[in-house]
Formats: sequence, C-alpha cells, structure tokens
Amino acid sequence: MAAGTKTIRVGAGGIMLPNHAPLVIAEQFGTLSALFPGRIDLGVGRAPGSDQKTARALRRDPSAADTFPEDVVELMDYFKPPHSGQTIKAVPCAGQDVPVWILGSSTFGARLAAHLGLPYAFASHFAPASSSRRSTPTGASSARRSNSARPYVMPGVNVFAADTTPKPAGSGPRSPRSSLDLHRGRPRRLAAPEEGFDEALTPEDRLIIDSMLGCSAVGSPATVKAWLKRFIERTSADELMISCQVFDHAARLRSYEIAAQIQR
Repeated sequence: MAAGTKTIRVGAGGIMLPNHAPLVIAEQFGTLSALFPGRIDLGVGRAPGSDQKTARALRRDPSAADTFPEDVVELMDYFKPPHSGQTIKAVPCAGQDVPVWILGSSTFGARLAAHLGLPYAFASHFAPASSSRRSTPTGASSARRSNSARPYVMPGVNVFAADTTPKPAGSGPRSPRSSLDLHRGRPRRLAAPEEGFDEALTPEDRLIIDSMLGCSAVGSPATVKAWLKRFIERTSADELMISCQVFDHAARLRSYEIAAQIQR
C-alpha cells in the first residue's frame, strides 16, 4: 500500500501485541519507516484477536495480554535513539519516527494512552455500547481527555452512504448476519444479503444488531453528513476511522467516495 501511494499515511489498525514480541514488531515497522519515511503509523491493541486454538498455534501464552502496558513501553523504547549500555537494538528502528497509537474498545486503553501520552483509537464502530456508560465513545473520549495534556482521539464509525436511501435489510455498514455472528463468537467472511433474513430475526436478534450498529451513519449524503456532525460534536473526535463493510464492492467504494466528499 505504501509503495502504491505517495502522500497518504499508512498504518495498522491494528497489531494485537499479545500475539507478537515487541522486538519483532519494532523491526517490521522500523523497516517500513526506513522505506517510507514519515508515512507509517503503528496501532497496537491488547485483545488476542482470535480463539484459544489460534493462540496456541501462535505459541503465545494466554496471559500475554496482562503485560500489555509494559510491552507497549518496550516497543516505544526501540524507536528511541540508541543510548549507552543498550544491549538489544531493533534494526533498522532506533530513531525512526513511527507514531504509536493505542487501540481499544474500553476505557482501559484510553487511560493507558493518556498515561503514556499516546493517541487513542476507540473501536466504537463495532462496540458502541457496553455494560457501563464509561465504555461508550463519549466515556472513552472523556477518559482520554481528562488524563492527558495533549489528547488525541479517533473513534471508529460505520458509514454506508449512497446516492439513494439504502435498504435496511442486509445492506448496512456491517451486514446484520455478520453482526450476529461476531456477537456470538462465530465471525465469518462478509456474506451477501439473504432474502427474508430481516423477517426471520427475533426480538433478541434485533437488539443485538441495533446495539452493535449503534455508531453507524446510513443514508443519503445529507443524512450521513448530519449524523457525522452530531457524532463529532458529541465525542469531540479529532478524526474518524471509517469502516464500510458491505458485500457489494461498487457500493462500498461509492460510500467511501461520498464520505470523502462530505469531510472536505
């Protein structure tokens, strides 16, 4: 992606650090930064991002997430200029300008980002609400802002914009079937809209879908623009990470085009 572009920044959203050694990630992103100076970002999260079988295949300790704060600090140290007495160096990494982001879906990551003075990306596009008000986008942003002198927050939002109002069944920013599968711990590849799917939903299914798609802008350019404006005002977001998971590729591209025009 970096080789095929010239000016945009390219990053990871993100690297699940419990699955990797900080030294390895530092070397990988240090290499990218050496190839494309000033255009590489690194986002790290503490979720395993997989099931226990995959974790075993990766040869990772199930408790690896417990040391996430220490691992982030170790990772950041590899990017600093080398100092006297340093025994382990990441090559080519030392002195590279690679911004590190904390990714999360709760206030834990927000507080860690504030403590380390790092920007925070909140996964509100698939975790808009939780059992606590403090886990909402507003709560995470507030936690980040109240603990940092120079806060920077990037919430995620689903955007499905179309020139005409889209049909609700199976064609939203993440298909309802995918949302249900993700909630039940059975993620799968994005599937085509299913005939009669909406009619077969139970009240419980509808609550799950409505909850998971709570941070979603769906509709015409004007509707999406108004929704994004309200969302930014409510969260004080510095920028947005936009996701558009729809099966129809042409519709997905058009949605991103509309979103880009709106933001200009």
